[in-house]
Amino acid sequence: MIPALLATFLFCLSAVSATRATRILGGISANFWRLLLATLLLGIWAHCFAQGIRGEGFEMFFWSGVVGFGLGDLALYQALPRLGSRLTLLLVHCVAAPSAAFAEWLWLGTTLTLPQIASIACILLGVVVALLPLNGESTAKHIDLVGVAYGLLAAIGQGVGAAMSRLAYDINGRQDFHIDGLTAAYQRILGGLLLALIALLVMKRLRFKQGESNHESSTEDKKARSKGRAALPWIIGTALAGPTLGVGCYQWALEAIPSGLVLPIVATTPLMVIPLSTWMEGDKPTMRSLAGGLIAVLGVILLGKFR
Repeated sequence: MIPALLATFLFCLSAVSATRATRILGGISANFWRLLLATLLLGIWAHCFAQGIRGEGFEMFFWSGVVGFGLGDLALYQALPRLGSRLTLLLVHCVAAPSAAFAEWLWLGTTLTLPQIASIACILLGVVVALLPLNGESTAKHIDLVGVAYGLLAAIGQGVGAAMSRLAYDINGRQDFHIDGLTAAYQRILGGLLLALIALLVMKRLRFKQGESNHESSTEDKKARSKGRAALPWIIGTALAGPTLGVGCYQWALEAIPSGLVLPIVATTPLMVIPLSTWMEGDKPTMRSLAGGLIAVLGVILLGKFR
């Protein structure tokens, strides 16, 4: 359980740093640069001290990264500036658990029992209580619905990616091939980096087609360099705490215990991040949103217990 607890703490630091980085650079750029830095660091470890890209499970780890790091994190980095780290993590880490359960049901035929269904209902109830306004309040005033949609997409990506990682470990296990957590994170992040690069190139292509003049392009370049310097500490922070050390601990935990037990521990991240988000983002949660978060986390813990 220690690797899962370490991953939880590191994910809190990563989320707060990522929120700062996305508000400076934008979600697509911030996501790409932190994945690139993390890939370099993980690659040094994997190729110099570990297994590199060896193993029969590499292909599954790669596609797990496309889904989790790629699609999931692209959506995550769009949700963070809209919802803040606390609500984004509530959505992602709580909804990821039933997403993983659903994926395992599709691929492995794992059926859901009545207690498991009740746990999923508890998760969804908690998320609804935390996010939706009451007493005729305006939804648009309090919650960015686009941010919620991105958060749900990120949650599905993380849940399905976790289930795919378990499949990759099973494939390696059939060949009696052991892979450490950091190397597994490296094999996954390669798929995520590829998708992040494609997204960045598409974004730049669309901006180029807008017909900026040379003077405007020069001005934009100066602004970009200034933003890059301001965002650099946060990019380094989120790269180290998230896809490097955080996911390394996460993969370490997934190797030892099922995703249904790892995800409940990691799902406490929305509660652990509250002091950080209050201090660094000025995000002061209401009693209702705290109660909803507790209900959702309880549901995830129960789901892990019943699995």
